[in-house]
Amino acid sequence: ALIVLLTSSRPTCAFGRTRAHVVGHHATRGHVVPFHVDHQKVVPLPARKGQTAVSDSDSTETALVAAPGDVAALPCYAVGNETPILTTWVKNGQEVASSQTPAPAGQRVTVTNDGSLRIGRVAPGDEGTYRCSSTLPGNYTFHARVSLRVSTGPENVSTSVGPATALSNGTLVVLRGSSVSFHCSGSSYPSQRLTWAFSGASSSNDSLTSTANTTLDFRIEDVQPGAQGVYSCRAHNPVSGQAVNRSTQLLVYYVPDRRPDCAWAPARDPSQVRFNCTWSGAYPTPTLLWGDGDDQGDPPAHRVGSGYASDRGESLSLMLNRSALSDGQTLRCAARHPALAAGTETSCSFTLKSPYPEGEPLVTALAATSVTLTCTEDVSLPPANTTWKRGLQQEDIVPGSKYVLFNDGPARRLTIHNISKEDEGVYFCRSENPLAVRELEVYLTVKTSSAYTGVILGVFIAALIVGSAVIVAKTLHFNRHRMCLGNGFGQMEEDSGDVLSLVESDDEQIFRDAVPQLPPIANGHQTTLVQIHRIPSSDHEDAETADTSPQEDTAQTEPPGDLLTL
Repeated sequence: ALIVLLTSSRPTCAFGRTRAHVVGHHATRGHVVPFHVDHQKVVPLPARKGQTAVSDSDSTETALVAAPGDVAALPCYAVGNETPILTTWVKNGQEVASSQTPAPAGQRVTVTNDGSLRIGRVAPGDEGTYRCSSTLPGNYTFHARVSLRVSTGPENVSTSVGPATALSNGTLVVLRGSSVSFHCSGSSYPSQRLTWAFSGASSSNDSLTSTANTTLDFRIEDVQPGAQGVYSCRAHNPVSGQAVNRSTQLLVYYVPDRRPDCAWAPARDPSQVRFNCTWSGAYPTPTLLWGDGDDQGDPPAHRVGSGYASDRGESLSLMLNRSALSDGQTLRCAARHPALAAGTETSCSFTLKSPYPEGEPLVTALAATSVTLTCTEDVSLPPANTTWKRGLQQEDIVPGSKYVLFNDGPARRLTIHNISKEDEGVYFCRSENPLAVRELEVYLTVKTSSAYTGVILGVFIAALIVGSAVIVAKTLHFNRHRMCLGNGFGQMEEDSGDVLSLVESDDEQIFRDAVPQLPPIANGHQTTLVQIHRIPSSDHEDAETADTSPQEDTAQTEPPGDLLTL
């Protein structure tokens, strides 16, 4: 079995180097002998006690790796201090160099005094297996075999990640939900291994994908915050053991789907208010701004004082007093973040309103009963604090068995039990918010039961008078035709002998004439006969004359065509 150990303070036989340092071991029939290879000479290390160098065949093999342009020294015999008498090197059955033949000046491949094969400016064609035969004093022959491999790279290792935005420090930024492609390429000889690895908050140096090709690509769809971290592409040359890493830090920016939350909190002074703006769940930390305006206008971000504020963080508070607030004023909190489209922002706002309590200004109650005063205030913003006060001095009302205060949504109710004359007077419904103070004045009148007795009697008399008037009016209405004949109310029943005959006229022409009266009868009353004749047409004239002939004996005959009107 062959055991080879290669170590170096720098990569073994690196490209562009003029020296190659290799520390290995010869294996001679189960014994391991160390050696040191230098570009100028091979320096044998002292053999340990009990080690021998006995070989009758290619019992020793050493593996060396060199880069193009390097100088390689292939050892043959490195046991003890004896110098070989003759050393010959053969590759693929052909002699490449011998210590017996002097090497001309400038020869690239030569045999050194200790029998090592020195190859200057190593080329890929020098790769292969070399055999040496050394004749030692005492006619002892030592055989060895050395495997030389020429390796390059990794070279030209590069990575690209996109689409992404690069920051000033080289860090790449992508947005949550986007798709990102990763590409890595490099070259090595005779082979290489490309590997993408990830190191993040939840994992460390996890291998994502690997290949033996010259390029390696993979893609992440719908990037999430967990994909934030360091992505490394490692190009490894398995022959030389050299590796090159290219790392890229990737940040995932994101914002919450909701708008900022605008709220308010009361202060100790009722004329002051604290406005809070919160927008959590964004990365990196957003910038919040308080100002005037609505959702379509930009707040005056340059005004940091005088009621405006700006800061970087997830929340921003603003304290304002009554002098800086007005009815109808709109306050707006805007959030700015690099994950939002350029020039855009998201915001929340509300319009301030002064309180306006509403209710019945006049309330009347009966003594020894209960009454409830109601006041409603639901338009103020921030919501007003509404309380009931008593008297012109606006004394506080202490809840108890007599006064009961309770809230019913926006309504504030005050119930007074067992009312007396002392409860009569002015009550104030007082609403206050940071904008203003508004009051509703309610006057409570307390009446006793005797006062209500007079009211009831007055209502009864009024109803009696109205009923009598209605009866008289109906009577006059139904007897209006008799009144129009000239008779009084006393003669209505006795004038039943009067006859009123209405005859429809075909023409629009009206004739007026005196109405004849009948002679008085024995009872002393007159009987008036009124006849309204239809003006006959040509085809009905004879018939109308025949119908009226009996009546012409008792009244004066009227000319045809006349219409009598009373």
